[in-house]
Order: sequence, then structure tokens, then C-alpha cells
Amino acid sequence: MDKILELQDITKVFQVGSMFSRTRITAVDHVSLHVGSAEIFGFAGESGCGKTTIARMILGFEEPTSGRIIYRGKDGKTIAGKKVWRTAGVQAIFQNPFETFNPLRQVERYFFETLHNFNLARSRKEALARIDKALEAVGLNYKEIAGRYPCEFSGGQLQRVSIARTLLTEPSLLIADEPVSMVDSSLRMSIMNLFRELKERWGLSIIYITHDLATAYYVCDRIAIMFRGNIVTMGDVEKVLIELKHPYVELLRESIPETNPRKRWTTKVELSESEQEEYLRVGCKFAGRCPKVTERCKREVPKDVSVNDVLVKCFLYSPGEEPHMRG
Repeated sequence: MDKILELQDITKVFQVGSMFSRTRITAVDHVSLHVGSAEIFGFAGESGCGKTTIARMILGFEEPTSGRIIYRGKDGKTIAGKKVWRTAGVQAIFQNPFETFNPLRQVERYFFETLHNFNLARSRKEALARIDKALEAVGLNYKEIAGRYPCEFSGGQLQRVSIARTLLTEPSLLIADEPVSMVDSSLRMSIMNLFRELKERWGLSIIYITHDLATAYYVCDRIAIMFRGNIVTMGDVEKVLIELKHPYVELLRESIPETNPRKRWTTKVELSESEQEEYLRVGCKFAGRCPKVTERCKREVPKDVSVNDVLVKCFLYSPGEEPHMRG
């Protein structure tokens, strides 16, 4: 598989608290992975697990404390920054499509503006052709958006418009942060099918960030499950979500935590006392909730172990654990 993106031992540390009482929180802790060409790779986990922080670093909105981001063989520092990462072929869509567009501007203006900013059309005729091509890919056309404001679209329609806008630059990587969490359940499947079609027809690679394991299972090829800055398991989506290996995935399967529908991409870090305690915990971060916890879990950080081609960060599969605990 050709690698379009690599994260090499990425770490991100934030300072939280007041000036006189600061705490260092490792929001992303030595994460390494790759995203293949024409692949949908998922990040899943509860709010505050670090998945959006990883996306922000890929997009250049945050600088890694350590580690490297490699995009198409080039160091991520060369693609950091809003304008540069867009021209590099990396685009993003966000949770709430109504926050993407100014309610007082006609939607079509964003399309013409994008083409103008990146010198992608030499005439209005050429611009309309490119816009129609992008809209056609999401099941729309120019006549359906011409002269209309964001409030005149449904949430599902506007999310499709948002995706079409990203396709104008013919990106190779799309980062989708909770793209269907604010779309009616009846329309979620159509967006999921659209992602799969973009992968097949356009050869687009997609990083799909979600708390919803059902949509992740449907659309993703591979998936990483995160907890408090760590990838606790990663691999083929079928093996990770169906052939359960890590206790945290079992917990997620039983009860999917709700995300904040008003969450926005922000550099501010706010954690509850219990979240801070888990981030600062010695040993396995999940030890405080794990039904299979041992004393070793409270003392040592588990290493990544490969179990049937699935990465698992758990002592259940590590040499030296009690035999009755293996599964």
C-alpha cells in the first residue's frame, strides 16, 4: 500500500491550569501510524481522547511537541499553515456545516473565491465547469446552489456542498471531523456512501474522525481507537470492532459516549478532574476503568503488541502477564 501520510512518534503536550498552578497534559503520546492511498482511516474514541488534536497537527493548526508528520514523502513543516496545506492537497470538513459558511453570503461565492485564490480557472466558463464537476461528485449541480444562502439548505445538503467545495482543489487527503454528527440519521448513510464513492472514483484518502462506531465500521478500511492520548488498538476495522481484543473497545461497544454538538476546533484545553487524573495516571491510562485490571497495569505502561495483525496496547497479550488473564 502506498503511504500518503505518516505520523512518526508524534507527541503533543499542553499546559493547563492557572499561571501559578500549571499541569502538563500529554494530549497525544508517541503516536505512529500511516494512511494509505485511496484508504479511509478512522480515529474513534470518546471526547478528549486526542483524535482531533492529531487532525489539528496534520492540518498545521498545532505544532507537534515532538515527532514528524510526513505527507507524500515531505516533512509536515513544509505544509503547515492554512494556505500551504490546502495547496498541498489536504482539505478538511467539519462537524457543523452551518458554521462553515457565513449566513449572509451566497454559497456559490465560496466556490468562485476558492478557484480565484488558487488560480484554478481562467474564465467564468471554466470556473462553472469545475464547480459543476465538484458538485456532481456529491450528487448536486450548480443550478441547485446558485443564488442560495446557507439557511436555504438542509444540514445534509449543506454538508454535501461543503465536501464539494473541498474537491475544487482536487485534494489527495480529506480530513473529516465528526462530519455526520449533526446530520439527521436518515441522511448519514448517504454521506457515508459518498465518502466510499470518493475513495473509489477519485482515489481520495480520508481520515474519518468520529465517536460513532457504527458509521466507522461501515465506512472505514482501518481504524485506530484512542484513549487519553494513546492508540490502544489499531488495525483492520473488522478485526478491531468485531474481533474484540482491548477492554476499552468492549466498553465503547456497550455504551457510546455523547459528544458536545457545539464543539469547535479550538486550541483551548479544558479537562474535568477525572479526565486530568486519567491523563496523568502512571501505568495504563485505562486502568481506572478496566474490568480486567491487574497490579501490573497500575505500575507499567503496556507496550504495543501485534495480535493477528492488530496493534493492541494491553498486558493481556504481553509476556509476563498472569496466564489466566490472557484472552
